[in-house]
Amino acid sequence: MYALIDANSFYCSAEQVFRPEWRCKPIIVLSNNDGCIVAANKQALELGIKKFQPFFKVKSLCEHYGVIVCSSNYELYADLSHKMMQVIGRFGPEQYIYSIDESFLNLNECNKAIPDLMLHGQKIRRAVWKENRLPVCVGIGKTLTLAKVANHVAKKWPGFNGVCVFDDEKLKKEVFEQLCPGDVWGIGRKTNEKLKQNGITNVWQLSKADVKNLPAAGFNVELERTIRELNGIPCKNWDSVRADKKQIFSTRSLGERINDRESLNQALAKHAGIAAEKARKQGLVCSALMVFSANSPFDHNPCSFKFLTQFYPATNNTAHLLKAISENIHLLYRPGVSYHKIGVGLIELSSESHMQWDLFNPPQTNAPLMNVLDKINERYGKDSAFFVAQGTQEKWGMRRDLLTPQYTTNWNHVPIISC
Repeated sequence: MYALIDANSFYCSAEQVFRPEWRCKPIIVLSNNDGCIVAANKQALELGIKKFQPFFKVKSLCEHYGVIVCSSNYELYADLSHKMMQVIGRFGPEQYIYSIDESFLNLNECNKAIPDLMLHGQKIRRAVWKENRLPVCVGIGKTLTLAKVANHVAKKWPGFNGVCVFDDEKLKKEVFEQLCPGDVWGIGRKTNEKLKQNGITNVWQLSKADVKNLPAAGFNVELERTIRELNGIPCKNWDSVRADKKQIFSTRSLGERINDRESLNQALAKHAGIAAEKARKQGLVCSALMVFSANSPFDHNPCSFKFLTQFYPATNNTAHLLKAISENIHLLYRPGVSYHKIGVGLIELSSESHMQWDLFNPPQTNAPLMNVLDKINERYGKDSAFFVAQGTQEKWGMRRDLLTPQYTTNWNHVPIISC
């Protein structure tokens, strides 16, 4: 059996941890530069506020109903996620962290240690709430897909008290008959529409579909795996759930426009460092770097610039990326252009452990230096150590006018308790 533990409206719930007076009140969290709504809790959704719409369209509605509006506090979310995952990891012999607010547990061969899966799920919920003050829901099934569907039911359907276990065929059939295929993990909108055209309108019908006829109907092997998983036959594992990335990008719409060459170089250096750090964490190296800059498409004279450079041998050394950007900045900067969006992309990625080294071109990844840099930033906080090329004053940095305190990562924001 597998368990999926998923936090409820994680960004909004994280904002409530140190503000108990905000609990049970409508909250929304905005994207970079406070542009769009990326998270909304149950109370906000009930007011008609939808995710991924521009904030300015619902600003008056939020003011009318007293909706709490927050900028994205990534430092707080990342730290609370780490603490939550540590608690969840105690409840299973094997854990796989799928995203910032989702984690799988492998509960196979744990029958003697965990005789009651429903009770085990409730224990997970209580432990996470007691130690992190974050509400989570738990779904348990024989496969990863069944665990995902069970979690969806535990979160959306009343009467389950936040835990759903698919250990009874009768319960599974009742649930499947009320779910549409689009509610199943891995089935997108187009596939859902195609299934409807083939007479499959609920998950129970999907689970009983003949997989032999799928290719003739234009479906791929992934749908076959999903159907088998819905029938309790494991076809997905940790490796296939999330494969290594083929590209890593770090892009941003700037909080304040850039008008000079030096600031543009610093901003691009910042994002090159972010992308390189992500690559190192995944054990990847890149053979090509793509960098772009642009003003707004709504400007009177919209324009964009980019360049692509190759690396041989492949690298994840931040210093190499910064040097390439500095040498080619003239291809991106034009006097008089007010830059609004920039980005750095690492492409042609490959595994560092499988690299074919060249006798006449020794590796230049400088792993010891990069390892020290990453460990300092991991221990003491983001950008505790960085390359001076990214500058010391980010006037062009992301705008977060409604940012809440970073209670767990900034000494100046540690909550003060009066006794």
